[in-house]
Amino acid sequence: MERLAETLIIPAGPGDAVDLAEVHVRAWRETYPGHLPAAYLAKMSIPAHARRWRHQLMRAGPGDVVLAAEGPSGLVGYAAGAMTSKTQNEAEIFTLYLLRSHQKIGLGRRLMEATARALAAQGAKSLRVWVLSSNDAARRFYGHLGGVDAAERPVRGWGGDLMETAYHWRDIGALTGR
Repeated sequence: MERLAETLIIPAGPGDAVDLAEVHVRAWRETYPGHLPAAYLAKMSIPAHARRWRHQLMRAGPGDVVLAAEGPSGLVGYAAGAMTSKTQNEAEIFTLYLLRSHQKIGLGRRLMEATARALAAQGAKSLRVWVLSSNDAARRFYGHLGGVDAAERPVRGWGGDLMETAYHWRDIGALTGR
């Protein structure tokens, strides 16, 4: 297993699309059995997700942030977010995934903090992340980082009718150390 000190947090670019897709599909298959239908997870396609990542990264807006966690064996995680309201200085992290083999070593915290710093540098004062309500591990993670359970909403997709819970940091500085 790679050590935390061997892993870098770097900006992702279009050339990382396949690696991001591989992490995405593998992380979902590790994370969501019992939460999402098995048929949905089985049909996830690395080439399809690579095309989406490449498209997203080639057309990234000025407020978009995609950071990758890269160790000696390659990409092991990523986070993506953006400013959601420049007038209210709000940002959202849309996705944060780590391969199971790289969880519980502090890398998720580092990735979250680095993404929050990148968003704060663009003017974000607060941060939100939505998590599948049934994903207790992710909910504990965001709660441990100081996120407050702020809202719930239904979400359709991924093969079912699901619920998501928002975690909110009124002051993004709680994550950035500022």
